[in-house]
Amino acid sequence: MEDVALLAGVSAMTVSRVLNSPDKVRPETRARVLAAMRELDYRPNSAARVLVTGRSQVLGVVSFDTTLYGPASTLYGIERAARGAEHMVSIASVSSLTRRSIQDAVERLRSQSVDGIVVIAPHRSAADGLRGLPPDFPAVVVGAGDDLPVPAAAVDHRAGAERVTRHLLSLGHETVRHVAGPIDWIDASERVAGWRAALEAEGRPVPEPLPGDWSARSGYEQGRLLAADPEVTAVFAANDPMALGLLRALREAGRRVPEEVSVAGFDDVPEAPYFAPPLTSVRQPFGEVGRHAFQLLMERIAGAEGAPRRTVEPELVVRESTAVMNAR
Repeated sequence: MEDVALLAGVSAMTVSRVLNSPDKVRPETRARVLAAMRELDYRPNSAARVLVTGRSQVLGVVSFDTTLYGPASTLYGIERAARGAEHMVSIASVSSLTRRSIQDAVERLRSQSVDGIVVIAPHRSAADGLRGLPPDFPAVVVGAGDDLPVPAAAVDHRAGAERVTRHLLSLGHETVRHVAGPIDWIDASERVAGWRAALEAEGRPVPEPLPGDWSARSGYEQGRLLAADPEVTAVFAANDPMALGLLRALREAGRRVPEEVSVAGFDDVPEAPYFAPPLTSVRQPFGEVGRHAFQLLMERIAGAEGAPRRTVEPELVVRESTAVMNAR
């Protein structure tokens, strides 16, 4: 740091301010110091910073070990929000969200001197583990239920499911069939609740939801059953991969989409516009969820109390897989 100060023509204290409180340093001075750092290939000593400031500017994330689009995109949204605020992220993946696995992951991260932790918890089984989080350590949860004693950020899955179901009903369909996600996933149960609420609000029949497991294969298997029923004219799949399998099953059975059956999904994966036909889906604002989770954690680290919950609304993206019935 003294070498940087000498090259930049400033004091070592000014170099420290550039690193820790850059907004308190004049832009021209800050630029000179940063140029000296680049020339000398200077990197702050993170261990020394922790000793001096008590903060590492590293956040921990406990993530369910999955490549599913939703949890993976949530993780990326948190990492992007942290990076934008010049924080780093350390990830601890767990194969199951039990009390023991969450506690072990939290302890691994705490041993790395993280300032706080975000837990991505899409399973109901995570609730017990989340209640066991250390009360004196800053923590935030993403995607869990409403009754937890920690701040939370989440997408309003129920509202998204209601929106897409109302869209399908507005096209003239008598009712909407639903291929649901796994029952132990909070997202899946909230999407079922939103689908059912929309049907009940319109006084429409509420058929039994069909079970899926988020995979295209399960969508295909349930799609074969739905394709054999001529009364089926609209289907809402709880995620886009299941909608993809459903589209294939309908096509193999000779049921045209959207001429005979309208199909909608959830998540709006990057491939959704390239399905055949392009898929109507509910887009989740993962970046906004990540920002909320990061802000809540920063507030917790700064000493805020309570367990606020910030919920963001998803967006319905209408494409060619849904159509008005009387246009068939």
